[in-house]
Amino acid sequence: MEQKEFDINGQKNTADLSDMAFSTDENAAGTSFLDERVEEDGKIEKLEEELAEQKDKYLRLLAEFDNFRRRTAKENLELRQTAAKDVITSLLDVLDDSERAEKQIQKTDDATQIREGVKLVFDKFRKALQAKGVKAMESINTPFDVEKHEAITEIAAPNEKMKGKVIDEVQKGYYLNDKLIRFAKVVVGK
Repeated sequence: MEQKEFDINGQKNTADLSDMAFSTDENAAGTSFLDERVEEDGKIEKLEEELAEQKDKYLRLLAEFDNFRRRTAKENLELRQTAAKDVITSLLDVLDDSERAEKQIQKTDDATQIREGVKLVFDKFRKALQAKGVKAMESINTPFDVEKHEAITEIAAPNEKMKGKVIDEVQKGYYLNDKLIRFAKVVVGK
């Protein structure tokens, strides 16, 4: 440490400068640098603890979010793989009826029985789809709407009333729970 001479009350003394600074401030303020240093160290430790706590919360939140993301991705994949299960299960009954009808068609020549059997299978098929929310679109004699119809061709309208309206339906359009899933392919009168 560096020693300096100084004059206090007319006397020359030599003292260590660092000791002098502590004693001068201690007398003036009533505290020492050591006390202030301890208080600062306490504040720093407290801030470091708070920082560590916040960092821990952040890491836990990040891990929780990552787990949530993985879980929802897995659930989404499983849902996509099994989404059609209900529809396919309901259509299996129709497939069974179709196979039985095919066997009966091979055994009989009665066209009326064949027609009735096929009609029953188609009715069951339509009911199964309706139960799942599928509904056919009614297009014939309605105004042509680009939001619902796809015009295949235009033909001369049979009368003035049918201009701009659907005259024939080449392929039906369908809704699933009131949402359009297939446009109707139609012939429009001009």
